[in-house]
Amino acid sequence: MADKPVTLLTHVNHFVGPAAVRRLLQEDAVVVCHDMAFADAEGRARFQKDVPGAETCAATDPAGVVAEVKARFGRLDALVSNDPYPAVRAPIDEADPDEFRNALEALMVWPFTLIGEAAAVMKAQQAGRIVIVSSAAPLTGIPNYAMYAAARGGANALVPTLSKELARWGIPVNAIAPNYIKNPDYFPPELLANEAAMAKMLKNIPLGRLGEPEEVAELVALFASGRCGFVTGHIVPIAGGWA
Repeated sequence: MADKPVTLLTHVNHFVGPAAVRRLLQEDAVVVCHDMAFADAEGRARFQKDVPGAETCAATDPAGVVAEVKARFGRLDALVSNDPYPAVRAPIDEADPDEFRNALEALMVWPFTLIGEAAAVMKAQQAGRIVIVSSAAPLTGIPNYAMYAAARGGANALVPTLSKELARWGIPVNAIAPNYIKNPDYFPPELLANEAAMAKMLKNIPLGRLGEPEEVAELVALFASGRCGFVTGHIVPIAGGWA
């Protein structure tokens, strides 16, 4: 196991995490999963029973997570920062600044801090891969979702700068920007069961359907594996043509 590359996937129980971990486990790598629920030993045990082969970490804060991975496995070859936060609908003149701060903390500050910790390990190794799972929302804009789009846009904006900053150490940095992907964080069962709402939504998607989380997971695995290591600095939308 020590000779295998080590991939860290965050917030594994949310967004595209469940599909991503299953796909990453098909790679010849150690897959270490973070989730806030893993602060509890029972939460870690349940996950490892449900997802055989995956490793979990007890730490939940960015510095602690990276330190735990480094201490246990001696390296960190790929980081997949999979960051969820509710897309709160609010016209700009009604939006709550405190809610906006919460979105910025979850979707910008948390991954910013995590990437900084991971980059220190990868620079010492002279190699690594960083993948941010963000959103296509800021690429075209969604009325009444300024808080969410701005926070996701901030995460996307890290990519071109960090790709240039970290290139000298052989560390590609890319973002995968989904929208209209089936997942319980953004498409709960009650929404999927609402035929009128879904029919209205599908009219916006050129491919005429929602995407599957497994389709995002394929792109996650491609970037995390290093098989396309000459690609860096890109924000890749995966939204059925919407973006």
